[in-house]
Amino acid sequence: MNKKALNWAQLGFQYSKTDYRFTATYENGTWNAGSLVDDEMILVHEGAPSLHYAQQCFEGMKAQSAEDGRVLLFRPDLNSERMNLTTQRLLMPEVPKRLFIRAIEETVRANSAWIPPYGSGASLYIRPMLIGVGENLGLNPAQQYEFRVFVSPVGPYYKDAGLAVISLAVSEMDRAAPAGTGSFKAGANYAGGLLATLKAKELGANEALYLDSAEHRYIDEAGSANIVIAMKDGSFITPSSNAILPSITRRSLMHLAGKQLSMKTEERPIDLRKEFAQFEEVAACGTAAVLSPVGKIWFDKKWHTVCQDGQTVGPIMQEMYDLLVGIQKGELADNFNWLHEVEI
Repeated sequence: MNKKALNWAQLGFQYSKTDYRFTATYENGTWNAGSLVDDEMILVHEGAPSLHYAQQCFEGMKAQSAEDGRVLLFRPDLNSERMNLTTQRLLMPEVPKRLFIRAIEETVRANSAWIPPYGSGASLYIRPMLIGVGENLGLNPAQQYEFRVFVSPVGPYYKDAGLAVISLAVSEMDRAAPAGTGSFKAGANYAGGLLATLKAKELGANEALYLDSAEHRYIDEAGSANIVIAMKDGSFITPSSNAILPSITRRSLMHLAGKQLSMKTEERPIDLRKEFAQFEEVAACGTAAVLSPVGKIWFDKKWHTVCQDGQTVGPIMQEMYDLLVGIQKGELADNFNWLHEVEI
């Protein structure tokens, strides 16, 4: 199939309507088979728990074009697992892994003309979502649910293509309580962060950085990404917290740092103020952000530079980025069986 006539290199990270999306419904304890539809609108009852009580969750993934023409997904089984951890927390029905993967494959295949070509710098973003629908008024789980997958071609999450250096500003707001829903990919977590992101941008940062809600000492994560840090002692660390989303990208980077770069890796509490002087390189990571080096961080009412000029991409994060993206695009050997090919 011929590709759409788009300027792939100039795409930003925003929604573009594609031809098809997949939808399946859950009612009376059973999922139907699901099917592709061409209508991007969802009709929901005014009493739907997803609207009133935020009983909804989602995932974020990407499909990449390899040089040899293959269309590749990155570790979709982990997205399925993570969604089902969230459904348990929100009292929603589990989306069977077979249904989850089939829905993604069918949606990507049906929209193959929208998959950016290899080398364009763009990718096909995939959004699986689950919402509570049907009439309801009291604070109760929904009786019906809709699982939907839609896709959109996107460019880099941050403005500059490739490995963009960003800045973060520590927020005075809390993202999530230690025993709350911070470790689940629930939509309500993100609405609460919009103001923090706005305040961060007013300071000149790209994104907010959250500290732990108990002491405001330890790094949790950024508004839309996890944090990884290369220390001056040669270790590669990431925050440990019950309020952090279990990022698939972060998990993969920690594995690559240990197995490919032979670095000592550790997930532990990271005291921002006490340990900042020991940071060699810092990066935000996630499906959307991929790996974005952090040049400076705002805290205690001033900017603190990570690297000498706050703009340079360090060698460790450059190598981590090259490894991760190289595997995702099929340019490097998939030694860990992370790739899932979609037959087009």
